[in-house]
Amino acid sequence: MYKMMTPGPTMVAENVRMARSLETGNPDVDADFCEFYRETCELYSSLLNTKNESLILSGEGILGLEAAIASLTEPGDRVLVLDNGVFGKGFADFVKIYGGEPVLYTTDYKKEIDAAALKAYLEKDSDFKYATVVHCDTPSGMLNDISKICPLLDGFGIISVVDSVSAMFGNEVKADEWKIDVLCGGSQKAVSCPIGLTMVTISDRAKKAMENRKTPVASFYCNLLAFKSYYEDKWFPYSMPVSDIYGLRQALENIKNDGDMLARHARLAEMTRNRVREMGLKLYGENGYSNTVTAIRVPEGITASEVIKVMREKHGILIAGSFDVFAGEILRIGHMGYNCREEFVEETLDALEQTLGELGYRK
Repeated sequence: MYKMMTPGPTMVAENVRMARSLETGNPDVDADFCEFYRETCELYSSLLNTKNESLILSGEGILGLEAAIASLTEPGDRVLVLDNGVFGKGFADFVKIYGGEPVLYTTDYKKEIDAAALKAYLEKDSDFKYATVVHCDTPSGMLNDISKICPLLDGFGIISVVDSVSAMFGNEVKADEWKIDVLCGGSQKAVSCPIGLTMVTISDRAKKAMENRKTPVASFYCNLLAFKSYYEDKWFPYSMPVSDIYGLRQALENIKNDGDMLARHARLAEMTRNRVREMGLKLYGENGYSNTVTAIRVPEGITASEVIKVMREKHGILIAGSFDVFAGEILRIGHMGYNCREEFVEETLDALEQTLGELGYRK
């Protein structure tokens, strides 16, 4: 098996795998599991520095993004879509599906969103029910400063929906202090669980907007209101994936007990960027570098697929290319969660340097 140094899914700690192998009961009728679920949600919220309620949903991270949009959007709602990457722009599709009117605020994909420029835009037009922003746009590794963007949106009375699936726990998140209304995460990135869960944290203001809808949510599985009284009723809207949640709980405990996690991510991300530059390679972005993923421009005369193939077959390490407008243009190294270990990152960078040399690259 290869080392999986991709920007998600990540490798998984042994104690997380073992937690997922524990015997399970029936979550539909087991009150003890309902307590376990709630305690796990509360632990997750605390690690993101928020008192807001979190929910764990059965589905990959995209489910959380769609559920946030489905639960907030009514026909005709104007929604501001902050677009400086593939996933940023992709929110517009969800808004359209549920009858909303997406208004794209498109900026340079090589740069983080500038809060001052966004403020100037909002001073001219702020008539939006909510706005979407991607914390780390994974296809390009672009990190947006939600500590500035979300309070800005809040100041204009705009609800914020943040995709932090590939950023949280590698980059700092202070959900309450930064006025984040809906915060979406996923199990397979820096949380370091297998694929299969999404987590959504919801402020009271966002809940009120969902509850005061004039039209019903146009989905069952994507309706966050379906969980409204799960704890009081000891009832879930669908059977919960017990083994996955056992694994998530252990992964969150690992994060809780890792006091060096954020500092280590920052240190190893900087080390990665420096090594890439020393190889004579160019980073994709001009700023907005994430501590979870580094995006590298593919040098001339070599293809991304060639690099990935040699890295996997000769060195036993899997890195990633990219897709959509970045297809064939970018190589990506994930240094997030369980992958964020100095020996793993150094081995990956050494292998990349050797691979490039074998393919004829000279800096």
